[in-house]
Amino acid sequence: MRVEVDLDLCQGHGMCELEAPEVFAAHTDHVEILDATPDESQRAEVEAGVHYCPTQALRIIEG
Repeated sequence: MRVEVDLDLCQGHGMCELEAPEVFAAHTDHVEILDATPDESQRAEVEAGVHYCPTQALRIIEG
């Protein structure tokens, strides 16, 4: 899996970082993806981070 962020939508709420701090780092107005291709063992946390993003700025690309 690969994680992507749409910086035009992201507002830096940090919900993703709360769910997967090894993958996401929230800043004042955007999120930084620390690991764009996280290990499969982190899937549940990454999916939760994507799901709880209030602006739907994150997505998972399979493959």
